[in-house]
Amino acid sequence: MATITVRQTGSPIRRKKDQRATLVGLGLNKQGRTSTLEDTPSIRGMIAKVAHMVEVVEG
Repeated sequence: MATITVRQTGSPIRRKKDQRATLVGLGLNKQGRTSTLEDTPSIRGMIAKVAHMVEVVEG
């Protein structure tokens, strides 16, 4: 399966609860952390939801 690496660039402070939960679901919770995940439509949707706080490093 293809993988995708995402890095958190924004802080979850003063964000909605569901956006913070999405970051935790992606394996992120602090700025600068990276996570390697399977490239599935559900993961892509999660990345799109918090696109202002993450960046795709590889994919």
